[in-house]
Amino acid sequence: MQQRTPGRTGRDVSVIGLGTWQLGADWGDVDEADALAVLDAAHEAGVTFFDTADVYGDGRSEQLIGRWLRSNPGSDVVVATKMIRRAERPDLAHATLDNFRAWTDRSRRNLGVDTLDLVQLHCPASEVYEADRVFDDLDALVADGAIAAYGVSVETVAEALRAIERPGVASVQIILNAFRRKPLDAALPAAVEAGVGIIARVPLASGLLSGRYTRETTFAADDHRTYNRHGEAFDVGETFSGVDYETGVDAAARFAGLAREAGLEPATAALAWVAQQPGVTTVIPGARNPEQARANAAAGEVGPLPEAFLDGVRDLYDEAIRPLVHDRW
Repeated sequence: MQQRTPGRTGRDVSVIGLGTWQLGADWGDVDEADALAVLDAAHEAGVTFFDTADVYGDGRSEQLIGRWLRSNPGSDVVVATKMIRRAERPDLAHATLDNFRAWTDRSRRNLGVDTLDLVQLHCPASEVYEADRVFDDLDALVADGAIAAYGVSVETVAEALRAIERPGVASVQIILNAFRRKPLDAALPAAVEAGVGIIARVPLASGLLSGRYTRETTFAADDHRTYNRHGEAFDVGETFSGVDYETGVDAAARFAGLAREAGLEPATAALAWVAQQPGVTTVIPGARNPEQARANAAAGEVGPLPEAFLDGVRDLYDEAIRPLVHDRW
């Protein structure tokens, strides 16, 4: 699989990574054996980037990755985690050096490492990006050897652009998929110019772009696709990329047709579309089983997508999705 370097980290990672929110079992059960099997399958398929956070399962996701790392000494995997969501509010008052030290120390214990490869501020309040002291404190953690590099995970393009201006920021994680194209306009070009890596999350729009759902599909009560459909728990843009479900299903059916005309399964085409955008370093789909992990990784080996497919995806967005989401994030 193609390898790319996320910004200033100096470490190569696979263009298809693995998001591990689901391994925390915050939404739907994933037992430990299954979680470790997903990590095994992803790595065997060429994945060298695992993305996690200290709040995924209250640290369970980090702990499982830590177990995997101990079982695979010398692996070339880069692990990115996140912090600030353990605070009562992810605002400037809680973005302190003492908190940063406590959170990174906890993540180091969970992962069983002395130095964290990459730590990202986990979708904090926008005011955090304006404070010089926050980034001075992150620089102090690098100087101390607690973290090797830092980045941010953002909700909006405006936040991404503000973070990219910071000289120490190595990466920006942002929602990017065929139903969330706004980052292509300014965020990705700015990241390329600044030498900042882009980690693309929610690449399948919470599964919509896999083409497997219909208007009749239901999700478990503890699945964010049920409990956060209207933004009840966190930013609604994290669930179905902020597109209302019925509109999303109908648009996804059109996307599936375009993908199959190009000779690809919808999920493969969706991941390849993200991975092939200029400026993207790695894409982090989740996986609940080894088969999904292997299928996701295969998207990193897809050749250049046909122009007819790319044109169709753009037209689909402009006609069905743009009016609903483009100006919101």
